[in-house]
Amino acid sequence: MSPIAEYLNGQKARFESDLCDWLRMASVSTDPAFRPEVERAANWLADRFCGLKLNTRIIPTAGHPIVYAESPPVSGAPTVLVYGHYDVQPPDPLNEWITPPFEPTVREGKLFARGATDDKGQMLTHLFGAEAWLKTKGQLPVQLKFLIEGEEECGSLGLNEFLAGKYDSALGQAALDLIAADIVVISDSSQYGPGQPAVTYGLRGICYYELRLTGPRQDLHSGAFGGAVTNPANALCQMLSAFRDSAGRIQVPGFYDDVLPLTPAERQQFSDLKFDDAAFMAGLGVQALTGEEGYSTLERRWARPTFDINGLWSGYQGEGAKTVLPARAGAKFSFRLVPNQDPKKIAQRLEAWLREICPPGIELELVDMHSAPGSIVPLDSPYMAAAGKAIARGFGRSPVFIRSGGSIPVVNTFAQKLGIGTLLLGWGQDDDNPHSPNEKFLLADFHRGIASSASLWDELGQLRTSTI
Repeated sequence: MSPIAEYLNGQKARFESDLCDWLRMASVSTDPAFRPEVERAANWLADRFCGLKLNTRIIPTAGHPIVYAESPPVSGAPTVLVYGHYDVQPPDPLNEWITPPFEPTVREGKLFARGATDDKGQMLTHLFGAEAWLKTKGQLPVQLKFLIEGEEECGSLGLNEFLAGKYDSALGQAALDLIAADIVVISDSSQYGPGQPAVTYGLRGICYYELRLTGPRQDLHSGAFGGAVTNPANALCQMLSAFRDSAGRIQVPGFYDDVLPLTPAERQQFSDLKFDDAAFMAGLGVQALTGEEGYSTLERRWARPTFDINGLWSGYQGEGAKTVLPARAGAKFSFRLVPNQDPKKIAQRLEAWLREICPPGIELELVDMHSAPGSIVPLDSPYMAAAGKAIARGFGRSPVFIRSGGSIPVVNTFAQKLGIGTLLLGWGQDDDNPHSPNEKFLLADFHRGIASSASLWDELGQLRTSTI
């Protein structure tokens, strides 16, 4: 057994104890009542970095602070930026927790607490992976930079202002120079399944809109005016139904022009995962699956664009009947985008198309609420190969390479601001209940994540920046 492996094995109980100490801090970022706890959690993390003699600073923002720490540069080796967050979601509803959310409890090898997997537990694996090197070797094989924010669960305003240069004068240097790196590592996601680790190499993007339709200046009697005045609710249904054809294809002109197609190798890779549609349906309580024709369930979820209505409103919502022709109707809807699709192009084409299909007598307003492009790291990247080797050592099994249907805007921010890709290395499970009652983290995966992190610094350290 290597000195690092021996160290990790000998520190397991202390690692778990430290994590539990941190989880007891109710660092709920969205509720001002928890501000002292958020600050306490930030200070706890900074103290741990200082204890490893990393160059550490707490960066104040207009909201909750950013904790930053770095090790010395290593000549010829990559610099790695580790991103994570120490804030957590509100624990509500409290009555659905089996044990209190901020009293960490172990049941059947799983640690239950708010923040266990999202993201305190996963983030801490990288601190402990670095600690193993520093305590046994005295130095790391790469330069590590930790950028850990306290507002991920409430919009990341402080981080976005930091990356935009708002705090440069206080830092004494440009923020982007401070965090310059060759690759980002984020652990805030899941494995493919129990006992099957994964590296996520692609994310979908998002465009989110609110459509507002206005007809007459006030609600009208549907008997007196129906058939003569355009009903905004009818118009909304007509317009939303035009978004997809019978084959599940989105009908906005030019929508697919920039879609990055799946390669035959990727399609085979997804097929080899042997995804069980029947078990998926049973878990969701549905009788059938639908989507774009010609694609499997995983391909639809991970690598094809989608359109979904997220909310609808119009007309009378009270008890009983009211024969009203509503004056207004609205909907919230979103597209999930795939790599290469440009949210700005989508927005322009969408609004032009909606105005073309809008029925007469209706005024239309389209509100662009937020957007982010998709992202992808090439499978032949040396960083991807290094991550695969490290995880195989940490978990005792080679990872599969997957995409995710969700969006992580900070990944795109790092790509745009720093010009670098991200390794998404999730140690959690799909049923870990992040954002829900009874959030948990399998302790075996916590320790496998630490071992994988320690191995990752070794594998990345063997890469030479002159040849990448």
